[in-house]
Formats: sequence, structure tokens, C-alpha cells
Amino acid sequence: MSRVGGAGFSSAAPGSTVWRNTRPVTVGLIGAGVMGADHARLLSGSVSGARLGGVCDVDETRARRVVEGTGARVLPDPFALIADDDIDAVLVASSDPTHEAYVLAAIAVGKPVLCEKPLAPTVDGCQRIIDAETAYGSRLVTVGFMRRYDPGYVELKQALDDGVIGAPLVLHCVHRNPANSPGQPSAAVITNSAVHELDVSRWLLGEEIVEATVHTPRPAAAAGGTADPQLLVLRTASGALVDIEVFVNAGYGYEVRCELVGESGTVELGMPSPTVQRRAGVIARPLAMDWRPRFAEAYRRELQDWVDSVRLVAPAAFSPAATAWDGFAATYLAQACVRALETGAPVTIDLPSRPKLYEP
Repeated sequence: MSRVGGAGFSSAAPGSTVWRNTRPVTVGLIGAGVMGADHARLLSGSVSGARLGGVCDVDETRARRVVEGTGARVLPDPFALIADDDIDAVLVASSDPTHEAYVLAAIAVGKPVLCEKPLAPTVDGCQRIIDAETAYGSRLVTVGFMRRYDPGYVELKQALDDGVIGAPLVLHCVHRNPANSPGQPSAAVITNSAVHELDVSRWLLGEEIVEATVHTPRPAAAAGGTADPQLLVLRTASGALVDIEVFVNAGYGYEVRCELVGESGTVELGMPSPTVQRRAGVIARPLAMDWRPRFAEAYRRELQDWVDSVRLVAPAAFSPAATAWDGFAATYLAQACVRALETGAPVTIDLPSRPKLYEP
């Protein structure tokens, strides 16, 4: 994958693996909410070669809280942050409807940008980003599908790629949250939650999804009118099947499972908890109540890889980073699954041709 450095970073001979610059990458963060605050903490203490240079949020008090002790500035205007000469790269963790405008602004000034999912909420918005990046001529955009960096998912993919379980037949996925906002639109179960499985399925299997069906049982009592849980059944181009159970009001905790069935074996994610408790007559493994503890290491690895990609001329030997094309595909697939949910019928998916810029 082509890597592009930010402002003030020098180039080197094509194919050489050298640092663009020995100074840290100065990152500008847009959005200081739950995810933004976590990213700021990681950039300030757990990611090498980076420093937090500026933070912008609609709530200035929240932004000031995030920059405390980091030496970063609070900038009131997100577009001024993107254009600031001291900012080498931009991290977008603001509300979903703002992503497109900020990513397009970063492309316009030639700065690498890591955008939390979705790349944009609509297919048209994603297409505008694809068009802008293609016109620029180099990849600047990374999309924050962090599961690609989770050690368990990485090992699962390696087992498949090494051929130890044979050709893939079925991928089983489970995604459960303890609770969600009452009355959440049923489509949001797909666009906010199942979209992670849609991306990771494409990445694990290395092929496109060509058909989707969505099934719903009676809604859970806690769902408040939302169609929850949902069962997505997908077919890939080679004929493999993917089933995704999404249950965002499961009550008991946050849990993600994944098992890949091949022609000569299976491989699945292990239990995320490193400890086993024996108490009160039970043997138990603790579960997190949201996604952050479960994927803490994935987020750290994702940020480190992104920072390294800004500083390096040549790509790392292995990088699972999601491109703008992957962000486009995820939104495209999510919208197709929403149509399947709303119609109750299978939907054929004909993903547009991948632009040359995004070819492996």
C-alpha cells in the first residue's frame, strides 16, 4: 500500500524503507468524545513516533480536558486544525455526519487522515472521498476498522492464509452489546454494529460479498421497538457463507465471537478474558461491558501502524489497514443489508469495480 507523509516530511527513493523524518508525527484530533479521548491517551503515552498537537471538539471544555498535560493546543475550528502547518496528520473521531467533510479537507491539503468508521454514512459520500483521493493520486485515507489489528483476528486470518484449515466454507460471527439506546432505528443495528463484521468478513476471506439476507426473530423486550437481535446471512463470490448474529441489547455484557469453518478444520477466536474466577459456586470468565477493553490492544496497534505509515516511505511487511475503498465497501454492504432487512428478501450485491489506486 502506498504511504504518504504529512506536511514537512521529506521523501526518499521509491522502495527504500527509511524514516521520512526523525521528529514525531504531530497529530490533530477532531472529536474529543469517548473514542477521541482514548485516541488522545494512546497517542500521548502508548504510540511511539507521535505527539498530540491539537484537539478540536464542539464542546471546548471537553477538548481542554483531553489536552490537559499533553502540551497540545485546543483549536476551535476543525478546518483550521486540518490546515494548520504544525499538524502533519489528522485523526477524525467526531460524529458520523461530519466525517466526509473533514476527510475531504485533509485530502485537499495532502495530509494523511485516519477516520473512525464510517468513512461516510452514505455511499454517495464515500464515493466523493474515493473520487477526491483518486484525483490526488496517492492513498491518504485510513478507516478505523480496528478488528483487523486484534491479535485473535490476525491469527485467525493467518491460519486461513497458511492453508491449515483448507478452503473456507462458513464464517460464524456473533456481536453482542449489553444495552443500546431505546428506540434506536433498526437499520442502525447494521450500520453501527454489524458493519464491523461486514468489513472483517471481506478482510478475512479476501473476497467480496454478493448476496445478503436479514432475518429477525421477535424483538427482545429491552429493544424498545428496535428489530433486535438480527441475523445476517451472506454469500461470497466463491460460494462461502457468512452468518452474523447482532444483538445490541443482550444485557449480560460485551462479547464478540468468530469461527471459520474450512474443508479440513476450523479456527476460532479464543476467550478474551485472561483470568478465570471461582467464586460463589461458579467458575466464570469476566466480560467487559463495552468494546474498549476488548479491543484495547487492537486500537493501540492500529494507531501505531498508522503513525508508522506516515513516517515510512515504504509500507510495513504486514499492514491490515482499511483503505478508503474498504470504507466505501463497508458502507455499500451495510446499505444493501438494510434493504434486505426492510424488504425481508435476499438482496443481490454488485459492488462497483475497485479503482486502480486501491489494487493490492
